[in-house]
Amino acid sequence: MSEKIKYIDTDQYDKEVLAGGKVVLDFYSTECPPCEALAAKYEQLSLMYGEDIKFLKIFRQENRALAEKLGVSGSPTVLFYNNGERTGDVLTGGIKRSELIKNLDALLPEERITAIKAGIKPRETTCDLLILGGGPAGLTAGIYAAQAKINVLLVDIALTGGQVKTTHMVSNYPGFKEPQPGYMLMHYMQEQAVAAGVEFRQAVDVTSINLQKKEILIDNYETIRAKKIIIATGSSPKPLGLPGEKEYRGKGISYCATCDAKYYEGKEIILIGGGNSAIEEALFIARFASKITIVHQFAVLQANKVAQEKAFANEKINFLFEHEPRAFIKRDNGDMAVVVENLKTGERTTLETRGVFVFAGMQPNLDGIKGNNDLAYDKWGYIQVDDLMHTNIPDVFAAGDVASKPLRQITIATSEGTIAAVQAARELE
Repeated sequence: MSEKIKYIDTDQYDKEVLAGGKVVLDFYSTECPPCEALAAKYEQLSLMYGEDIKFLKIFRQENRALAEKLGVSGSPTVLFYNNGERTGDVLTGGIKRSELIKNLDALLPEERITAIKAGIKPRETTCDLLILGGGPAGLTAGIYAAQAKINVLLVDIALTGGQVKTTHMVSNYPGFKEPQPGYMLMHYMQEQAVAAGVEFRQAVDVTSINLQKKEILIDNYETIRAKKIIIATGSSPKPLGLPGEKEYRGKGISYCATCDAKYYEGKEIILIGGGNSAIEEALFIARFASKITIVHQFAVLQANKVAQEKAFANEKINFLFEHEPRAFIKRDNGDMAVVVENLKTGERTTLETRGVFVFAGMQPNLDGIKGNNDLAYDKWGYIQVDDLMHTNIPDVFAAGDVASKPLRQITIATSEGTIAAVQAARELE
């Protein structure tokens, strides 16, 4: 740990923080993957800014009363102070280096910022295998490759876990008799990858990617070069592209039941979609909402039969088949309205609701990849691969939901991660 970082407790708070001048304070916990992801960035920045700003850490569990007084409810949480006054952003969860730098810079005069940044020495790292993405495919690939004694580095723009970590319960993953919370299933995978020897860079900004050179730049600071690359960046919810959707995302329109269902206790909501994700998430939302209206473009659901039976049996869930949304409206009182069209008659009606959940399919996560590299894609924009997960670029593989296939499931992602890692290991030999 950097000599510029000091550990404190509640008794030292007034002296070290309130009377400490310019201060950054990290509330951390043990056995906390986001805290571990932050630690290396915090240490690096303490070496850069430590002459001007005091870097402090405090163990949240043993200083819970102070944490609650300051409104800190999770780890890590980073607070900034200037002469005893809170300033800047409250950073939590998967904290990025760029977010820290933005708030540290705000504490200093411009000339000092310029001097500090002039002294930054870019970092260079090499590895045998670079994995882009930390969902089921990426973590599984990391486990297999690391167990084969290959030097593996996994990079994720968020915290590892992919879409699965936002899934309430996973009921069909082999090896578990009872349904598993998505975040716990991914926690188990990450812990296994750590034990195998995978090195991580989490919650980073990927500045550039050059697949031909097998080289990426993260946080505009660290260049990583590899012999092989596995792209396992997954997919994310597809926006509908309708009027009002972009404006009210996170302000009445949600794409994550696990994240937002709790805010609709006793309220009526509308859900768009009829596939597995839509119906399974509707069953979770029904624990909170008083009524759910599912708007679906087809006359029948596409979800698995078990989920359908549960949904049809739930008295809170209603269905509006052969309808599609056409616009989202925000009312003055904070409620939402959805304009829907009857696909048989063309008639449009407006449905009033408290909130809207959208589960209308997924799209590949290709930011920084598509358009700047010569990968081949299928007609839906997913990366084309062969049976061994090779892409058309030598030494570059793709696995999981980002790769072209007829079906996307966690088990398929893990199997493709296995294939890609085993093949990469064989070629490295």
